[in-house]
Amino acid sequence: MIARIDLHTHSTASDGTLSPAELVHAAAEEGLDVVAITDHDTTAGWQPALRALPRGPRLVRGAELSCRWSGEQPPVPLHLLAYLFDPDFPELVAELARVRIARAERGERIVALLRADGIDVSWPEILAGAGGGTVGRPHIAGALIRAGLVATTSEAFGPDWLGERYRLPKEDIDVFRAVRLVRAAGGVPVFAHPRATRRGRVVPDELIAELAAVGLAGLEADHEDHSPAERAHVRGLAAELGLLVTGSSDFHGTHKTVRLGAFTTESEAYERIVAASSGVIEVASG
Repeated sequence: MIARIDLHTHSTASDGTLSPAELVHAAAEEGLDVVAITDHDTTAGWQPALRALPRGPRLVRGAELSCRWSGEQPPVPLHLLAYLFDPDFPELVAELARVRIARAERGERIVALLRADGIDVSWPEILAGAGGGTVGRPHIAGALIRAGLVATTSEAFGPDWLGERYRLPKEDIDVFRAVRLVRAAGGVPVFAHPRATRRGRVVPDELIAELAAVGLAGLEADHEDHSPAERAHVRGLAAELGLLVTGSSDFHGTHKTVRLGAFTTESEAYERIVAASSGVIEVASG
């Protein structure tokens, strides 16, 4: 009987601190029955995770897509978790490649702003630290920590640094296009932390209803950035719209304090995700 399911984790293929192999072994050590690898805008961690998958946990292959909603100005950034999609689906491959390039370009511009203010951080060093993974603000945060300018990633994401003063937008995927592309690629889209006001602006419930009408399958309710009231709101909205509900750690290794399996998904929701996928990419077992 599947008991502990964590459907949102990151490896060094994007901005986590564990390699894909280390991530699946950590999942086994934490006693997880199912773990999803959902790196930002990339599937690069899938094969290393599969090769290293130990006996015990099942592996759900996924990604966290960087999206935007243009119903307000400036557009609202949001994240879409995509599960069990075909990684070779041409239109989705092209969009993810474009977003990864945009991430790198934004990172280089942020570093230029920091350097213009006399802050000694190196873009080549940050790229090297990413190890070929999708570059994100946590990599720049790491450089600020190494320079002794901040003590933690959370501090680096504060308003004096990457959270506001040195924050720049990037070219994300229109969220309606993202939902349709994930479905066309045989995958299952779930809105990540949709009411996390501590992260900034959130979208209205009316938008989520519109996304449900074009293929959104679920909402992530149990997440460290949701207050109890926000979790309850998400669950109520999901029930109203007939969407499944997930819970996940959003694990990033030492970039965050949250542990693997800190929040989990119920078996019924997991089974609905598997059933809703095309079966082109199946859940893997070690």
